[in-house]
Amino acid sequence: MLATAGPGLAETIVDLGWKDLLPEGETPVPPDLQSLLPHDESAMAAGQPASSGVRTDWNGQIVRMSGFIVPIDFDGRGVTAFILVPYVGACVHVPPPPANQLVLVTASEPYPSDRLFEAVTVTGMFGTAATSTQLADIGYALSAEDIEPFRY
Repeated sequence: MLATAGPGLAETIVDLGWKDLLPEGETPVPPDLQSLLPHDESAMAAGQPASSGVRTDWNGQIVRMSGFIVPIDFDGRGVTAFILVPYVGACVHVPPPPANQLVLVTASEPYPSDRLFEAVTVTGMFGTAATSTQLADIGYALSAEDIEPFRY
């Protein structure tokens, strides 16, 4: 789905959902099944399911995605890097989803979040980028030009 962008962004924005990040024919593990997995936080990353690959369809494009924040870097004014996850609890309370269901978001301007799993919508340059953190392996990256609270 395409939408018109605001000032400073490209003329069109690609709206992505979490299913769009999966290779053709793959289905995500539903959050209700994720909650059945062990909750031993020391083994969270070890419990991450293998990824079946990433999609390159939107590399270099401006996209908009919604999800939940798992902060990984702060400055005195807010979050400057976080993992965008598809459901509450991912990477912290239950093992992380596959790498193709995680997006590393970096922001030049800190986002003033003070809580874990805040629902946000992020717009910016998107691409594949294999990254490994203590919490999980991540398959995508998004350089945020705009982060807003998610509007239900």
